[in-house]
Amino acid sequence: MASVAPETARTRTVVFDVPGWPGHRPGQHVDVRLTADDGYQTERSYSIASAPNDARLALTVERLDDGEVSPYLTEELRAGDQIELRGPIGGYFVWDIETGGPLFLVGGGSGIVPLMAMVRHRHESLATAAGDAHSLRTRLLYSSRAWDEIIYRDELAHLAAEDHTLEVVHTLTRSAPEGWSGFRRRIDKEMLAETAWPARENPRVFVCGPTPLVESVAGTLVELGHQPALVKTERFGPTGSVTPQSTTTKESK
Repeated sequence: MASVAPETARTRTVVFDVPGWPGHRPGQHVDVRLTADDGYQTERSYSIASAPNDARLALTVERLDDGEVSPYLTEELRAGDQIELRGPIGGYFVWDIETGGPLFLVGGGSGIVPLMAMVRHRHESLATAAGDAHSLRTRLLYSSRAWDEIIYRDELAHLAAEDHTLEVVHTLTRSAPEGWSGFRRRIDKEMLAETAWPARENPRVFVCGPTPLVESVAGTLVELGHQPALVKTERFGPTGSVTPQSTTTKESK
């Protein structure tokens, strides 16, 4: 492990040097396995936050008080420590510039992590003239409980400020700072109708977050006319397994 950096009060980005890392696609994840002194092992899946061209692998982890893995990664892991990683894993919930756009990303809480890998990959590709900004225009709708719980808040603001083809829309569900003029509710049909690219443009849609949010958003977008095959979802569930289906279940512990 190379470094740990805070994102919010409960979230840390852990950066690893991984010898022989084969590279990854934005949206993929890794399995993290911890082994105790008595031989007990536990494993959880975490989305990759870094762009494919980054020299190091970054995972952003939210600490869950009853978790077996996240408290160790966010509170105890130190530079120089070694852990076991397996991956990259996943081939359904992935996007790169060759896939094209426009791109509509919807995240809830730590569900922003794989979407951020896509945003970072897009930014790096456009910076090297590897893609057309208009055809890759992107809009991110991000639901957080409060302003200080927005993961990557400053980086997202910076990227959007320097790129007019990237829009970031926040909605806060529990509390908002004084003077807040943005959305203040859970994502609903009216919000999606207002923020999503028109269905006639056939946007590529990626939705990631807790299961209720993912199911609601995906179903509503289909009701609004979006092609089901273009709406890809990944949900954080109560188990540590990853299902090889059109949706992926992860435990964020």
